[in-house]
Amino acid sequence: MNKILSLVRRCVEDYDMIQPGDRIAVGVSGGKDSLMLLAALARLREFYPVPFQVEGVTLDMGHAEGRPGMDFAPVEAFCQSLEVPYTVLRSEIHHVIFDLRREKNPCSMCAKMRRGALHQALRERGVSKIALGHHHDDAVETLFLSLIFEGRLSCFQPVTYLDRTGITQIRPMLYCGEALIRHTARRLALPVVDNPCPANGNTKRQEVKQLLYELQGRYPGLKDRAFGAMQRLPLPAWGPAEYRRRPLPDGEG
Repeated sequence: MNKILSLVRRCVEDYDMIQPGDRIAVGVSGGKDSLMLLAALARLREFYPVPFQVEGVTLDMGHAEGRPGMDFAPVEAFCQSLEVPYTVLRSEIHHVIFDLRREKNPCSMCAKMRRGALHQALRERGVSKIALGHHHDDAVETLFLSLIFEGRLSCFQPVTYLDRTGITQIRPMLYCGEALIRHTARRLALPVVDNPCPANGNTKRQEVKQLLYELQGRYPGLKDRAFGAMQRLPLPAWGPAEYRRRPLPDGEG
């Protein structure tokens, strides 16, 4: 956990993600990434020189016909152990997408509906900053997705201010590799909730993940170099504060 915490702190500082008095909601899906982020920020608030608050927020997607919903009771217990307030927001997004609309390519619409519902709930609660669990591998995969399927160099940003909603998104785990997160989550026995989404594992992102896995085996360090290229170009908002060029430790990409 100390390694994760160190990388999260570096990322937060490099991109000036946290300001004094921030009330940060962590979008907790129940997966390993968001649970790890919640745990890391809960620990970070104990000693970080800038005071901030953390709370967990889960958007319950409901369930499609013939598929079980998700039980977030273990996540709630985990939040209690961290002394982090936790809220579950109910929705019928899965029912709308898979039963009513029967979308063949549901991911884009699902993401849009999730963001809309979550941001509306945050505004109602007076929260203006949300932390998302995207990590190092997610960023590289998104870069390759944009390149292969859209013909452009693009990626989500470490810090994004959404002027239509007044919400700021931060991604503090961008320096953490997925393998490190997975191994740490297993060692800490995080209460991961299985994703019942009908489209889970059958997406273009999964194709790119597999492609990068194969390329990384052939060209070790490829993902780290791609990540560094986004910072050095830089892509919009990807240049770290003071343009620091501190490479990730070996094996973290």
